Amino acid sequence: MKKRFAYVLAFLLSSLCRPVAAQQNLAAPIVPAATYGSSVFPLVHQRTAAALYVDAPDAEVVRVAAEALANDINRITGVTPALRAATEPLAEYPVLIGTLGHSRLIDQLVASKQLDLKSLQGQWETFRLQVVEQPLGKPGKALVVVGSDRRGTAYGVFELARRLGVSPWYWWADVPPPHHDNLYLTAGAYQSVPPSVKYRGIFLNDEDWGLQPWAAQNLDKDIKDIGPNTYARLFELLLRLKANLIWPAMHPSTKAFFHYPGNPQVAERYAILVGTSHAEPMLRNNVDEWQEKTMGPFDYFRNKPAVYDYWNQRAKEARSMEAIYSLGMRGVHDSGMEGAKTPKEAAQMLGNVLADQRQILRRNVAKDVTRIPQVFTLYKEVLDVYDQGLKLPDDVTLVWPDDNYGYISRLSNAEEQRRPGRSGVYYHASYWGRPHDYLWLSSTHPALIREEMMKAYALQADGLWVMNVGDLKPLEYNTQLFLDMAYDATPFEQSSYVPTHLQNWSQEAFGAVHAAAIRDVLWEYSNLAFERRPEFMGWSRTEPTTPTTRTEYNHFYYGDEAQRRLDRYAALVEKVQQLRPQISPDKADAFYELVYYPVVGAALMNQKFLYRDKSELYAKQNRASARDYATLAQQAYQQIEQETDYFNRQLAGGKWQGIMSMKPRNLPVYQAPALKPIQLDTSQVWGVAPEGWVSPDSSLLPTSKLGLVLPTFYPWGPQQHFIDLFLTRQQAATWKVKTSKWINVSASQGQLLPLLGRREQRLQVTIDWAKAPKRPKTPGQITFIAAGQKITVWVPVAGLEPEVKNYTGFVESNGYVSMGAGNYTRKTDKVASQWAKVPNLGSVGSALQAQPLQAASLTTPASALEQAAVAEYDFYALSAASAPIITVFTLPTHELTSRTGMRYGVALDDQPMQIVDFRTMGRSEEWKQNVLRNNAQRQIQAAAITPGRHTIRIYLLDPGVVLDRITVDLGGLQPHYSAIPETKKLSTQVQAGKTAKLGR
Repeated sequence: MKKRFAYVLAFLLSSLCRPVAAQQNLAAPIVPAATYGSSVFPLVHQRTAAALYVDAPDAEVVRVAAEALANDINRITGVTPALRAATEPLAEYPVLIGTLGHSRLIDQLVASKQLDLKSLQGQWETFRLQVVEQPLGKPGKALVVVGSDRRGTAYGVFELARRLGVSPWYWWADVPPPHHDNLYLTAGAYQSVPPSVKYRGIFLNDEDWGLQPWAAQNLDKDIKDIGPNTYARLFELLLRLKANLIWPAMHPSTKAFFHYPGNPQVAERYAILVGTSHAEPMLRNNVDEWQEKTMGPFDYFRNKPAVYDYWNQRAKEARSMEAIYSLGMRGVHDSGMEGAKTPKEAAQMLGNVLADQRQILRRNVAKDVTRIPQVFTLYKEVLDVYDQGLKLPDDVTLVWPDDNYGYISRLSNAEEQRRPGRSGVYYHASYWGRPHDYLWLSSTHPALIREEMMKAYALQADGLWVMNVGDLKPLEYNTQLFLDMAYDATPFEQSSYVPTHLQNWSQEAFGAVHAAAIRDVLWEYSNLAFERRPEFMGWSRTEPTTPTTRTEYNHFYYGDEAQRRLDRYAALVEKVQQLRPQISPDKADAFYELVYYPVVGAALMNQKFLYRDKSELYAKQNRASARDYATLAQQAYQQIEQETDYFNRQLAGGKWQGIMSMKPRNLPVYQAPALKPIQLDTSQVWGVAPEGWVSPDSSLLPTSKLGLVLPTFYPWGPQQHFIDLFLTRQQAATWKVKTSKWINVSASQGQLLPLLGRREQRLQVTIDWAKAPKRPKTPGQITFIAAGQKITVWVPVAGLEPEVKNYTGFVESNGYVSMGAGNYTRKTDKVASQWAKVPNLGSVGSALQAQPLQAASLTTPASALEQAAVAEYDFYALSAASAPIITVFTLPTHELTSRTGMRYGVALDDQPMQIVDFRTMGRSEEWKQNVLRNNAQRQIQAAAITPGRHTIRIYLLDPGVVLDRITVDLGGLQPHYSAIPETKKLSTQVQAGKTAKLGR
């Protein structure tokens, strides 16, 4: 049975618009109501829709928004409201849409004192929704949507649509609104406040493999390019997301935005400001528009008249547009300025360039040049030029970029924050370039976006936010997250809000029943991508391009680090496969686009490389399953092809033909797996490989008594270790196992068969601590018997000293200690600084950030010891270590401002504090490694320690540093890539004779 009332998502009231100040005494917010009655406004009642009134002199975008609202109401109810002029007689229940001072109906309501809009006057992009009784003395009610300016009005209209259940992604991600026969609204009022960031938008980039060919085939067939029809769809999306700015696509595959007259026209129609990227000054697209053969070099030293005229022509052409002008000068396409030999020489010339560009703007656009929005982006080498003392006009917005991988390169210091032009951020969620592209899937963690952008907001970078979204698809969620933060930063001041935001977004798209499950899937998907982006799994590079190599995941230690990652992906795939048939058919396409394809695609990319690695490594152990893993790696590649083909050819009836490429730029990481020939020694029928054993040669059966040994078991940390049984040739083998009475094995017998997936079996070994010896003198043993042979694996367990029995905290396990930075033993905050815990950030669930961000750095060791906040980590060493190595993992952030650094202090026990600096310079090899793995590492060599209790202290020296995790190598730490489990003893783990509770 169809519902007869509208439904609103609860989060729309709290996250999309901030409430107006309490002293304005507005009534209850307007939300959909359940039933019809005297206290509601009937937007649609019994197949009759309230008419929409727009005044002809109002801005065109107001009519655009009203038409969109009419279509939205039709999508929900099947009834289309009439769109009427303000001069027509009012219906009994009209919807009055207009801009303050530009709509006769709105102005009449103000004059009659039925609307008090003093709080709206002079505000930037602000709106009010209000139900007015007996408008202008007429019977009935009017729903008023009024904006302080033209975009404010449009935002108000689209806010109403969203409250009715229309997702901003109804078209771009095929998210349908729920059906209702009637739509009723509570009588009340709601007013937004100005956006947190003034200019908010996206940069379409690297469109060669998706957006451009798709637009050419589908929306702009006449020009076979990204044109007015595509931009109209994009601009509607931006308005629905309460954004106001576009940096248009600009790669060689795409003609310049101004090449097609319809593009600037549609920008004006939708009231979207047009800007250009860091490499395109003065609204020019150099790649397409600068013709070196006829215009000479793009060099202000040698060819100033031609370049000046080039800029002047565009300023004349765009003089009537609402635009943001990028100032400065670089090369034709994302390269350094031509003609300058040094940064100092470039700074001198840039001073002249800026003066000339301002002269052009003053002559063509506005005599008061300070009224024209202008930005100067400190991208790549331009930052070095700026640091040479470049004088930038105070009214120009200083735009700080990230390093292309999500870490903002720098932000404004106290002096720069006082500039009237303020500052902004250019941020990447998609990138083409060294050390490696990530253009395929959305792989930047939402928690990282929040941390970096709210850090920027705290340092007053609120003039402009632009996100590089590549092809837009499949970056839908991160795009919305970014723009929602830019519109209203307040709820994001708490890091815990990001999962809530993700759940709200999921609920808006798929309903309340599945929202939490989808949130969990996408959050874990982001966690795995943060550890290593799918595009980086080949361990290859670009610019220059290198072949793929074996990953750094360890297949033999820490429970098989590679398999643990594969298992996490397998769990995600299982969840999305279970969810897919539960999603209503009308939302099936949206689920595939927003959830299924990215999760499955990322899982398959990991299978392709990690199964390839297993094939190579297991061949060295003479495992017949090496050929199985080669087959699985190849199948993973083929499945990526199949899923991508479905995306392009069948999804949404072929709507997205050409939008999704599984191999942008045809880089090696996207190709079929390179599989090595497999040659095995088949002299033995079967073999055993316990965790931690890597065969150095072809020997399968050890000659020494303790040749095969599992890692030592402790009542904390990992509670199981694995043993693999495997065939070496095409012959079945039936096996059984005998163990010491206190050792448990996941299976006691079985059969290996020469079939795909049956040539090996992994067994998990655990300890029955109630039966285990309190002080074992010799290891236990597991003996495998098959095909007339026996192989024994020894199982050592730890004997506990009395002091350890009563100890709670981090304890050595197999020669190492692993600790999450957020799980400190204690910390000491100071008045001027603190290590603040940030949930959801980093690789282990939470991190510590050096706050406040506006704090000054501590510059001397003496001041650090006296004034620094300190995080302390206690651990217990079971053995002596002559040269323990402490490794501190931080997020690879950059110095906050030109006056701070990237330092912290580390001390072990009473040993002297060592100051650590993890700042990287330019695009160094260390920086490349840092952004590929999302962490920066520093090793501290400490003096010898004895068994017993110890404490690591980490001192806060520079604001903004983010601590992620810590390891202590006491002689047993093995190579690993991901965060290894913490070696933490809990309070219930008091003795080996009791069942231990697992640590993290």
